[in-house]
Amino acid sequence: MTETLAQAIDRAGSPVELLRNQNWPAFTFPVAPEFTNWRDEQRAWNTTVALMDQSHHMTQLFLDGEDLIPLLSSISPNTFATFRPGVAKQLISVNKDGYLIGDGILFYNADGPEGLVLIGHHILIDWVRFNVEKAQAAGKDVRYRLEANSHMRQGPPTFYRYELQGPAADLVMEKVFGGPAPDIKFFHIGDVEIAGRPVKALRHGMAGQPGFEFYGPWEDNEIVLNALMEAGAEHGIRRVGAKAYSSSPLESGWVPTPFPAVFDDDFAEYRAWLPAARIGSVAGSLYSTDVHDFYMTPFDIGLGRSVRFDHDFHGREALEKHAENQRRRKVTLIWNADDVAAVVRSQVEPGTPAKYLDFPKARYGLYQMDEILKDGQRVGISTDAGYVAYDQLYMSLATLDVGLRDGDEVEVVWGEDPISHKDSVDADHRQVRIRATVAPAPYHDYARTVYRQNA
Repeated sequence: MTETLAQAIDRAGSPVELLRNQNWPAFTFPVAPEFTNWRDEQRAWNTTVALMDQSHHMTQLFLDGEDLIPLLSSISPNTFATFRPGVAKQLISVNKDGYLIGDGILFYNADGPEGLVLIGHHILIDWVRFNVEKAQAAGKDVRYRLEANSHMRQGPPTFYRYELQGPAADLVMEKVFGGPAPDIKFFHIGDVEIAGRPVKALRHGMAGQPGFEFYGPWEDNEIVLNALMEAGAEHGIRRVGAKAYSSSPLESGWVPTPFPAVFDDDFAEYRAWLPAARIGSVAGSLYSTDVHDFYMTPFDIGLGRSVRFDHDFHGREALEKHAENQRRRKVTLIWNADDVAAVVRSQVEPGTPAKYLDFPKARYGLYQMDEILKDGQRVGISTDAGYVAYDQLYMSLATLDVGLRDGDEVEVVWGEDPISHKDSVDADHRQVRIRATVAPAPYHDYARTVYRQNA
C-alpha cells in the first residue's frame, strides 16, 4: 500500500524530520547536460540567442469543464475576471493562513476539452488535482488529465515546448517568419506558423531576456526545432542543456520550488490523499522544529502581482493581512568571492570540508532553504543558489526582512547542522558562513525594468 503524507509524518514524528531526511531523486532535466558547454550556453541568452527545450521536465495538467474556472478561483488569489483563450497567468495558491502552496503557468489555449493546461513542478498541480477530484465527487463538471514529466512517463509528451531567449531572439524570429516578430503582449498567446506548421507562441522569458515560448503537437517537434536552429545559425544560437537551463531562475528572479505550506489543519484531508513520495525533501542550513519557519507568503518571493482581492478564495482574509504588513521581500544575494573560493578550496585541503558547493547549481533538495544571518540573527531564507557565467558571480535568490536594503551585507549559512540523513547530503562536512551582498531581483536592469514593465 502506498504510504500517504499523513502516515509518513506520523512515522517520522514531524513534517520537518520527514522532509529533512526523505530521499528525493536529484532533479535533472531530461535533455543533454550540455550541448556545447554550460558556461557559453548560459552566456548565450545574455549575448546572442539561446534555445531551451522545455518539452520534458515539467508536469502538465490538462483541464476542462464548465465548473473549472469557479473552482480555480476558489483556491487561488489570482483574478479570473478577464481570463480567456489566448492568455496565460502565473497561478498561485495559499493555505488558510495566507502562506504559499506553489505556483505554475496556466495556459488558456481554447474553450473545450483540455483547453486549459497547468504546467510546472507537481506541487501546485497535486493540490489542484485534489480539488478537482473533490469537485467531481460533489457532482461538478470538471475534469483533468495528468501528464508526468519524461522521467516518469511512457511515450512522448503532448506538446513540444521551445523557449527562444536573448537579445538576438527577435532577429531569429524575423528570419523564421519572413518579417517582424509577432506583436504579442507579455503573457499572451498568439497563433503563428513555423516551417508550415501551426504553432502557439507565448510571450515571456525564463532568463529575463526578450523571447517566446513556442509549443505545438509533439509530432512537429523536429521540424520546428530545425527551423529555429537554422534561422539562428548566423546569430550564434546555442541549444541550452540541462546544466545551464537549471540556473536560468537566478537571472529571471523566479524561485522554482518554494516550501509548500500544506502542514496545517486545513490540509489534513489533502495529506491523507497525497502519496508521501510526492512531497519531496528539504535541504539547507535552516533548521527548526517548527514547520512554519519554512513557510513564505506570495509577497515574500515576488508573487504579489498575482494577488487580487476581487473574489473569495481560500486564505483571503489572512492574505489581506499579509498584504498590509509585508515583512520580507525577494532579493538576489551576491556571494563573496573569497568565501566561495574557501568552500571550494576546503575540498582539496586536509580536514573536514565545507558542504560541497556545486556549479552551476548548488541545490541538493527539492526545497533549498539556507539560513541568512545579520549580526547573528536570522533575517531570511536563501533558496536557489548557483553560478552565473555571464556575470562571473555566485548568487542566490532569497527572501529577506524588509528592513535590510540593497547593498547591505548578510551571511548565508552553508551546510547542515545537524546533518540530515538524505543520500544527497555529504555525510561528513562542516557548516560555514558565506558573506553576501543584497541586490535586486531580478539582478539585471533589463529584466527588472524594461522587460517586467510589459507584464
